[in-house]
Amino acid sequence: MRVIAGKHRGRTLKEFKGRDIRPTSDRAKEAIFNILQFDIPGCSFLDLYSGTGGIGLEALSRGAEKVVFVDNSKESLKLLRENLAYLKEQAEVYDSDALAYVGTTREKFDFIFLDPPYADDARGVVEAIAKNGVLNDGGRIIYEHSGKTVGEIDGARLVDTRVYGIAVFDFYEAE
Repeated sequence: MRVIAGKHRGRTLKEFKGRDIRPTSDRAKEAIFNILQFDIPGCSFLDLYSGTGGIGLEALSRGAEKVVFVDNSKESLKLLRENLAYLKEQAEVYDSDALAYVGTTREKFDFIFLDPPYADDARGVVEAIAKNGVLNDGGRIIYEHSGKTVGEIDGARLVDTRVYGIAVFDFYEAE
């Protein structure tokens, strides 16, 4: 796993050993950020289910002004903090369940990326984001899942879907 572009381009990040954890592939990450590239500089970015931080760190490398990482795995958070230190980046890191975080935060974000374990259904998290006003006007939610169609979600409008291998990325805007 590496940073694709920006000031940390080519830097290799620490990641989990084995195959139990599935980070977003470099190919998929590059494609997603090519779609978002002109909107990332200066944005606020929330990386839910952040794992080792590959997506949020990519956003920081490409000029995001603020990135917040949320995960409730101690091992993920340890590796994430090591990756932040390695890149000499500062960011807020929360040890929290994604639904609990979006249900209590007062912050708003331009982009919210969700990459839950493929066995989990995070539609409730997307609904809570919309209901609690966590997304800025004109902001987008990117929900990575395993390919089973998620479709419409209360409070969010599906505006695009992209498929990269087994990963499907649904782009939502708040209604």
